[in-house]
Amino acid sequence: MNPFEKRRLGRTEACVTRLGLGCGTLGDPWEIIPDEQAHATVEAAYAAGITYFDTAPWYGIGQSEHRTGAALRRKPRETFFLSTKVGRILRRPAVRGAAPYQQRWKGGLPFDLKFDYTRDGVLRSLEDSLQRLGIASVDALVIHDLDHKFHGTGEGVRQKLDELDGGGGMAALEALKSTGEIKAVGAGINQTGMISRFLERFELDFFLVAMPYTLLDQDALEEELPLCIGRGVSVVIGAPFASGVLAAGPDGGAPYAYRPATSQVIGKTRRIESVCRRYDVPLPAAALQFPLAHTAVAAIIPGPNSPGQVRANIEHMRRTIPEQLWEELRREGLIHPEAPTPR
Repeated sequence: MNPFEKRRLGRTEACVTRLGLGCGTLGDPWEIIPDEQAHATVEAAYAAGITYFDTAPWYGIGQSEHRTGAALRRKPRETFFLSTKVGRILRRPAVRGAAPYQQRWKGGLPFDLKFDYTRDGVLRSLEDSLQRLGIASVDALVIHDLDHKFHGTGEGVRQKLDELDGGGGMAALEALKSTGEIKAVGAGINQTGMISRFLERFELDFFLVAMPYTLLDQDALEEELPLCIGRGVSVVIGAPFASGVLAAGPDGGAPYAYRPATSQVIGKTRRIESVCRRYDVPLPAAALQFPLAHTAVAAIIPGPNSPGQVRANIEHMRRTIPEQLWEELRREGLIHPEAPTPR
């Protein structure tokens, strides 16, 4: 599978490489890495031919944007596609040292934040991101984490959707696109159910799906991915390794869905890995290639944090995987019976 083949996002003219770079790990979620290593990671991806980079204010409370921009800002702007996210405003803590969100990130920066999906919030978020990046434009903006995970109840989600709608946030995004300041508008989701809620109210170009479609789970297959196809909306898979366990394997101690993996998840991962070994295929290779077989999926953006991991991902994408492997996974009930697989 060619990692550098380009696919269009929705009905826009924006195109991204099938293998992108998710820059969440440059915010140091699990371990602290030096700035030099972060910059070298982005450099390795760009030098190899990856030209799609995704970051966000949330990642490392600003740190990912600083690092991503430092590595890209001197490169010709037309040679890479850059997306960041809106919905959170970073700000100086009201009380010195009181930055509770910093604790989510091992190397997070000492800022507080507030959720803001209004017009002013969207425009403020974009302006702040551009300054952190040191780059005067981005190609796409993604509505970030407007879901139950961060806003609690269904009522909390509804209020934020109303804020995005009635508060002018979506109108601001549409205006930025119509004037050519950005090329595409997306929404990031972590759970099933949110794609339909967004599409009931808004026209979007793509969804950045963090968990519900991986080699471990295909919850989005039956309803939400077909809905995307019907509406001409693309999908980018933001966590093809299910936040780590499909890269490290069942015994690597890596998380699943950003939390410690349960025994059930570890057991299923072990069974999938056993099938992969019978065909001499690394588990990460199967994990990266699997979601790209779905026609709705334009790209995947795993999050390496070293040049070696970048190179490994590229090799995994190029790995030939026999059809028998996918057939055995299906036969063993380890993937959805209707899930499309690479050929």
